[in-house]
Amino acid sequence: MSSEIVSSNPIVDAYEYLQIINNLDGTITRNPNRYPNTLATQDLDHPTLVLFKDIHINQSKNTWVRIFIPGNTPDTFSNKKLPLLVYYQAGGFIHCSAASTIFHNFCTKIVVDLHLVIASVEYRLAPEHRLPAAYNDAVEALHWIKTTHDKSLKGYADFSNCYIMGSSSGGNIAYHAGLRAAAEVDHFEPLMMIKGLILHQPFFIGTERTGSEVRLVNDPRLPQSVLDLMWDLSLPIGVDRDHEYCNPTVMGGSELLDQIKRLGWKVLVTGCDGDPLFDRQIELLKMLEAKGVQVVGHFSVGDYHMVHVTEPSKAEALHAVLKGFIFS
Repeated sequence: MSSEIVSSNPIVDAYEYLQIINNLDGTITRNPNRYPNTLATQDLDHPTLVLFKDIHINQSKNTWVRIFIPGNTPDTFSNKKLPLLVYYQAGGFIHCSAASTIFHNFCTKIVVDLHLVIASVEYRLAPEHRLPAAYNDAVEALHWIKTTHDKSLKGYADFSNCYIMGSSSGGNIAYHAGLRAAAEVDHFEPLMMIKGLILHQPFFIGTERTGSEVRLVNDPRLPQSVLDLMWDLSLPIGVDRDHEYCNPTVMGGSELLDQIKRLGWKVLVTGCDGDPLFDRQIELLKMLEAKGVQVVGHFSVGDYHMVHVTEPSKAEALHAVLKGFIFS
């Protein structure tokens, strides 16, 4: 890890970049046009490549799940059930939704290419709901999925073959939800058998800058001032960036990783060298290896943060990695 400390003076105006306004009551005003949504208005009886619908989990929190099921494939209409992928979208904890078109399309392409079922979870955003609110919602969603009687999930998803996945901040949520699920495994099994975690370019940081953070401090897609602001708005008030929520390697890592090892869960960590978070992801991989967790790393050269989401043509490489991880 680099010992160099980068100036906190923002090179990029983070509020302008994120198109948010900070309000005196601790909320933020977001530009509603920054991330357009796709409505789940599809009729599940209508033939199409992917069937999808939304189901409420907790109406008081306005949390829900978007279900994606492959259509027009032999498996969909046979007795063979499909792997279940529980997904948490990105957005730095402060932006985006399971309905955001960019993540709706990302999930759709995974379903088409891999022939599995996705449950994409809508969780509460910061700063209105600071961490651990998103983690609480993520685990509540797992419990809801486990006990649901929804025929679209019960009919097509193999609950004995479940993976938890998230992208960027969603990867952070998947990690912490996975730790909690491992601690509560007796409440899930045998109704729901989690086989592993997929951390897609996960979103972690610390108080000391890493080499990739220094090198890419002015990255046009994830500049350091933006990265810092998203954490400032998301972490519990009064804690620093070596809190366990954002630095998984602090104090040698969570003791719950021993439980993940005992359960035999696999963990996939992906990243690329054009991402300021790259060194953090490498550190996470090394920590998991040191803990004896079954971990697979896949790191590419020349790409950038969330390249598989923003460039669908790049997603095929990720899908090949996911296919090998889930179906091997």
